[in-house]
Amino acid sequence: MSCPAMAQLLSNTLYYKRFFPYYSFNVLGGLDNEGKGCVFTYDAVGSYEKVGYSSQGSGSTLIMPFLDNQLKSPSPLLLPAQDAVTPLVEAEAIDLVKTVFASASERDIYT
Repeated sequence: MSCPAMAQLLSNTLYYKRFFPYYSFNVLGGLDNEGKGCVFTYDAVGSYEKVGYSSQGSGSTLIMPFLDNQLKSPSPLLLPAQDAVTPLVEAEAIDLVKTVFASASERDIYT
């Protein structure tokens, strides 16, 4: 099953059980049909969006600003608008994930 198909399946499942017991915020990552990485983020009732990166949970308020700083263009006000995510090699991505979790876990006991 492709990642976009799984994203739709998860959306349908969450929407079908939106009142109980699947009230959760999810992040789904994988490869699309072209073999490129894709990330989908969800709200509690199953609405989803394809994004370059995402974070959910109690530490997301600490992690997202750090990811924005490391991966996004300097400012959304720059013209022309740049919505691309900075590409990383695998080792850099792993180091970034370790860093954001270490940073969040120092300040959020639930992470």
